[in-house]
Amino acid sequence: MIVHLVDGTYELFRHFYGLRRFNKGKDAPFGATVGVLNTLLEMIEGGATHIGVATDHVIESFRNSMWPGYKTGEGIEPALLAQFHPLERAIAAMGVVVWPMTDLEADDALASAAHLAGKDKRVEKISIWTTDKDLAQCVDGDRIVQVDRRAKEIRNADGVVKKFGVEPRLIPDFLGLVGDTADGYPGIEGIGKVGAARMISKYGPIESFPPNVLGDNQEQALLFKKLATLRTDAPLFADVEELRWRGPTDAFRALTVEFDNPRLLARCLKLAPG
Repeated sequence: MIVHLVDGTYELFRHFYGLRRFNKGKDAPFGATVGVLNTLLEMIEGGATHIGVATDHVIESFRNSMWPGYKTGEGIEPALLAQFHPLERAIAAMGVVVWPMTDLEADDALASAAHLAGKDKRVEKISIWTTDKDLAQCVDGDRIVQVDRRAKEIRNADGVVKKFGVEPRLIPDFLGLVGDTADGYPGIEGIGKVGAARMISKYGPIESFPPNVLGDNQEQALLFKKLATLRTDAPLFADVEELRWRGPTDAFRALTVEFDNPRLLARCLKLAPG
């Protein structure tokens, strides 16, 4: 079987700003949410059987206590933020497994789900649908891959090395040096992507760097690496079969009325296993 793990928060942002190109700033209350549901249905129409979606129920996480500049919900447009929780409700009503994260982040859920599914010998492949750089650390050979919609790439381990210059397990070290503006930490001043990859290739993980390489910046680099290291211990499911899509729940009919989109229900019922 193939397991599909979807970054629901990213998909919500993607659809929200995608619609902005056409709606002239008049955001439909559930427009982006419906967009995400359509994306999931497209995956199911394409043959996906086992799907899990991770969302940021709240933007803040345990990492905010580690670094004061770490990302928060500040600046998110109200029309977008108002769809965070309805999205979770809608995905669950459609019968797709959803993991709303609070102390951990959606990325931690995706990493944990990949780790859990990876231990199951029945799973042939795991596709992580996200553009986030930190998820590259979960890639494993050709079995666990990252699907980057923005770049239109499916990235296996060789693809990660081609893009970042380091193998997947060293992505936290890479981000610890170059930073991640999306997550709100800057990396080490004066070290770019090429330089970071070169240093890691020469010395290995940051912990193995000779003291004179980073000097007084060593401790901060290790902190940023810790911020970039995803948790894989979230107990999301006991059996990968829990991710099998079995059709919409009874609540989905009322929800499609609320969203004024009856076609969603029709598509779901057509796809639902007999």
